[in-house]
Amino acid sequence: MKALLSFALAAFFAAPLLLAQDTSPVEAKFKVYGNCGMCKKRIEKAVSISEVKFAKWDKSSKMLAVTYLPGKMTLDSLQHRISAAGHDTERFKAPDSVYASLPACCLYRSGGNSH
Repeated sequence: MKALLSFALAAFFAAPLLLAQDTSPVEAKFKVYGNCGMCKKRIEKAVSISEVKFAKWDKSSKMLAVTYLPGKMTLDSLQHRISAAGHDTERFKAPDSVYASLPACCLYRSGGNSH
């Protein structure tokens, strides 16, 4: 009886914590501007955090495919991280000072060449 009561109390207090965390990963795609392999590394590194399970940027389509945990991260926060690294996204423009510090081959706003 005592063990059953202990189990019931533990379940009662743990249930809200378990329900509050969404552990189902979500897949999404969005546009991220860049030109080259260095851009790809920088974009993918910007979202290389524990809440992101997969991220791959395609140079040709300019699309980032990402799998993330929505209970811990939002698409806006992911796009904001990328823009802070110097790359415009569908929702956020990179700060001009950060963009200007990118290597010349990565300056996509002026139609820079891809390599």
